[in-house]
Amino acid sequence: MEPFYTSKEVGKGTGLGLSISLGIVRTHGGTLEYNKLSKNTQFVIQLPPHA
Repeated sequence: MEPFYTSKEVGKGTGLGLSISLGIVRTHGGTLEYNKLSKNTQFVIQLPPHA
């Protein structure tokens, strides 16, 4: 989840998506985690209940 890290080919974009998403989720008191146990790529977002 590092800014500007990407596995894409040159000119196909940068890896800002997860970094920005993590910042937004943290701003709202939540967590964003990669699920290593999933057969597919899966990220889990958990947010606290809205008061």
